[in-house]
Amino acid sequence: MRMRAALAIEKRPGTDVDLRYLHLFFEMADGNYIAFFDLPDSVRESFFYKKDSMQEYHFAFEVENRAELERFKERLQAHGLPVRGPIEHGFVTSIYFHDPNGLQLEFTQRTERHEAILADEEAKSAEVLARWSAETAAVKAERLRPDAAE
Repeated sequence: MRMRAALAIEKRPGTDVDLRYLHLFFEMADGNYIAFFDLPDSVRESFFYKKDSMQEYHFAFEVENRAELERFKERLQAHGLPVRGPIEHGFVTSIYFHDPNGLQLEFTQRTERHEAILADEEAKSAEVLARWSAETAAVKAERLRPDAAE
């Protein structure tokens, strides 16, 4: 990804409140951007541990083809990052790694069966969501009580 801006900021936007941070903008191949913040005054060591749950912190980026997926894997490994995959999911093939903040990132590439598989999944998605919601409602209600401490 191409770094397009690194903005060193001293005040919370729109206020006079002190807040020192760096706001980084990276442009992806499709013209979209992803942005990151570096706030040195609030950093804690725990921010940089791998997160326990891939579902809580998971960002996926689509690449053009299998060759590009392999190039990303090689580049990440050349920088000393462990990479899982490629993993075949049927509709996509993915690689996974953790960024310096411990967030799980994924590069994914569509397979030839992508549209057919998603068409099939779309046809039953409302039913699956309704069943899932009914089956998990009690668990969520219990865990989301104000007095439910972990």
